[in-house]
Amino acid sequence: MTFRLSSYPGRRNAIRKRAAPPRPSSGSNVLGLAIAGLAVSAFVNHRLARKAERDNPPAGEFLNIDGVRLHYVDRGDGDPIVLLHGNGSMIQDFESSGLIDLATRTHRVIAFDRPGYGHSARPRSRVWTPEAQADLIHEALSRIGIERATILGHSWGCSVAVALAHKYPWLVSGLVLASGYYYPTARPDVIGMAGPAVPLVGDLMRYTISPILSRLMWPLLMRKIFGPQRVPAKFAGFPKAMAVRPSQIRASAAESALMIPDAAAYRAIYSSLGMPVAIVAGAEDRLVDPKAQSARLHREIAKSSFDLVPGAGHMIHQTDTGVVMAAIEKVAAPRKT
Repeated sequence: MTFRLSSYPGRRNAIRKRAAPPRPSSGSNVLGLAIAGLAVSAFVNHRLARKAERDNPPAGEFLNIDGVRLHYVDRGDGDPIVLLHGNGSMIQDFESSGLIDLATRTHRVIAFDRPGYGHSARPRSRVWTPEAQADLIHEALSRIGIERATILGHSWGCSVAVALAHKYPWLVSGLVLASGYYYPTARPDVIGMAGPAVPLVGDLMRYTISPILSRLMWPLLMRKIFGPQRVPAKFAGFPKAMAVRPSQIRASAAESALMIPDAAAYRAIYSSLGMPVAIVAGAEDRLVDPKAQSARLHREIAKSSFDLVPGAGHMIHQTDTGVVMAAIEKVAAPRKT
């Protein structure tokens, strides 16, 4: 007698159930694709970061201070001037502006890649407040034989310059503060800017989507920081690829998070600064309100001058390099004859 499988529907259904593999849910597919996409993004960003470093080798020398590999350039002769760049920047900002070349005609110029920027390291074992960076810069200057200097800070670098002047007043013969943020204000934009500094989640962001978003937003950012003026052709020498590396994005985000607390902590010390101070700001700065910041600072510091440059924005050292150089000469130690 011949038996057909169709004669036993229960048996037939059981075989079908065992034979059919489970179908993944649409949610699992999306998650898998997202993880794969993030992995690919992290790999590509890592390769691009290494390429940027090969294409832009160190222009200066290194000091190893308390576990920090600090990159700096040291050029020219004469009374020393120290240049401290802003958030997200590096030595090439001062290089491309022409300020280093202009200053080295009459001065010895030392420009640092602050921790985490350019070719300088930023160990995660400490919080890099302005005071912590001032300690690092002070030790670096001591090692290269600088006992007294004019200190110039741009933007976030102003906070480090002020910290140096407050903690090591014998080192600072004069201060030049350009486009600085000195008093705490409501800044909702800082929350988003600080995201990549958040542990774990921030690490994921800066290795995957943050470099991509930074590249996409670069033209908009340039229009904001240079506005209302156009980005000068000389700024083409600034290495954008270095600025959007995961390591530099972390440094920038961390300093964004510190911006308001640092301003709150330092506002009580400005009036105690005893050295000459030259304050410079663009009247049309779209990043920092010059009236609420620089003009107020000028009123609080007895030995200060204030240049509010008409039509200039945040990147005043790029667009009005001569004005910044004149501010340096106002407070620089008299040249020896």
